[in-house]
Amino acid sequence: MAKVALVTGSVSGIGAGVARRLAADGFTVAVHSRVSRDAGIALAAELGGSYHQADLADDAAAQRLVPEVVGEHGRLDVLVNNAGISWPVPHAELDGLSADDWRRLLDVNLIAPWLLCTAALPALRESGGCIVNVTSHAGVRPKGSSIAYAASKAALNHVTKLLAAALGPEIRVNAVAPGLVDTPMTADWTDAQDLWKTLSPMRRAAQPADVADLISALIHNSYVTGEIVLLDGGLNLR
Repeated sequence: MAKVALVTGSVSGIGAGVARRLAADGFTVAVHSRVSRDAGIALAAELGGSYHQADLADDAAAQRLVPEVVGEHGRLDVLVNNAGISWPVPHAELDGLSADDWRRLLDVNLIAPWLLCTAALPALRESGGCIVNVTSHAGVRPKGSSIAYAASKAALNHVTKLLAAALGPEIRVNAVAPGLVDTPMTADWTDAQDLWKTLSPMRRAAQPADVADLISALIHNSYVTGEIVLLDGGLNLR
């Protein structure tokens, strides 16, 4: 029986890149999105996996997602918490986000990954599986994004380390912290694009495949746990 990976937020951008890479690695991939049902069904069919729709800001929906995947495939070997939301950089101003904005962002970026991790523990213990959280360069270095977004990703980085300490050696937990990634969502972020092209040693933004390659490596390395791996083309050196 093929190993099974659930990748949240996997219909486009980073998530779709990860889903395609894991399918190429031999996993049966459970594709997820909040909307874009038709695109999700099409991608799942392309990859020979399954499609699952859930609004991760809804606690009950988040808690149903893992059992739904396990019920369909009989197992779960990898959970990739990729789904997240953000706002453009101008919202970094102190008066830019309402309390409701903060709550929705934390619900999707922090609470949902926690709920998915805890729901996945029985299946991952049985399979000897692992978790990879997609966080952000902004959660490591406190600049370049909204305060709420950076805070949510910094918290998820810390949760990653705490879970790794609590769950080892049964379940490994790591995080990938990308900087700017070239996706449809970031296509209009011209200031950020210019920053990466000018200041990062790699002189470019990452591609979804760059993130996917690193996630694949973390999944297949049986000794790495509790790591937050920056993927920013060396911008942190500046």
